Amino acid sequence: MSTSNAYACYNMNEEVRLNSSSGGVFSCLADSVLEKHGKVYGVTMSEDCYSAEYIGVTCKEEMIKLRGSKYLQAKIGNTFREIKTDLLNGRIVLFSGTGCQVNGLKSFLGKEYDNLICVDVICHGVPSPALWKKYVQHQEQKYNGKLININFRCKDNSWQDFGIKEILKEFPQNNLKKKYLSKDIDSYMQMFLRDYCLRPSCFKCLAKRVKRADITIADFWGIDNVAPKLNDGKGVSLVLIRTEKGRKIFRDISSNMRFEEVSYEEAVSKNRAEYCSAKKPIEREIFFENMRNMSFEQLEKEYGLPVKIPVNIRLKMKIAKFVKRYILSERM
Repeated sequence: MSTSNAYACYNMNEEVRLNSSSGGVFSCLADSVLEKHGKVYGVTMSEDCYSAEYIGVTCKEEMIKLRGSKYLQAKIGNTFREIKTDLLNGRIVLFSGTGCQVNGLKSFLGKEYDNLICVDVICHGVPSPALWKKYVQHQEQKYNGKLININFRCKDNSWQDFGIKEILKEFPQNNLKKKYLSKDIDSYMQMFLRDYCLRPSCFKCLAKRVKRADITIADFWGIDNVAPKLNDGKGVSLVLIRTEKGRKIFRDISSNMRFEEVSYEEAVSKNRAEYCSAKKPIEREIFFENMRNMSFEQLEKEYGLPVKIPVNIRLKMKIAKFVKRYILSERM
């Protein structure tokens, strides 16, 4: 292997890859740590799906809880203290999170540990957990059921045209109801993608300048312009190696991935969140005031309606999507 700092890659385990947000590289990293009897810390949804929280897992069967993006702020709880105890006991630890969470862990620990591996994600920004809870309660009332599972990055239509998949248990029959909502239509995703519901710190993110992770992972947006042969529509990860420790573990897992070396400039050309903070919308302050006082239905009408696209543009988009799927099917 060369000593490049950037790669396009994906996990060769197709089941894991399809259940991951992009190429499933995080699972490769986690498996490597778990095979050494280490512990992997990441984010899962709470049992009631009203919030996200950090947990540590010690076996591959539990990894299903950590796969996939969670688009809301996660509760850290006692995670940093637990990690310090694990490290002092000599256990290998993999911590995954946003750049600011990695930097927070490093500051809490106060020193470097050889047995700690930190992986961050290129972060667009972190939405309000209060908005998420309000959204879930609205969905439960709308569909007369209890949300029991959520996939923020469902790839049923393709990796690049993702949406939210919700599974609800209906009242009173307890039947399961599945709802798929495109990111272009779902009101929560629209509020997130328009930056209305991000934390104040996300608009001046210090983690864009101070990067303390060993490896950064992300979706490889723009893959068709850089390494098109890797894009079969199932998800491709961008990997940035930040440290020698990161380089070593990437080398260790490389036999489980298909990958291609790329330049840093190519890697981040369509992912400005690697180096730029989100731009604060002028509506942001009034949005939070309204969030506290409005029902979600009112918020949805005010801030979450999809952008209306002219008919001729929609037709061109459908044709382009059809052509792309045809090309992908020919490659397989």
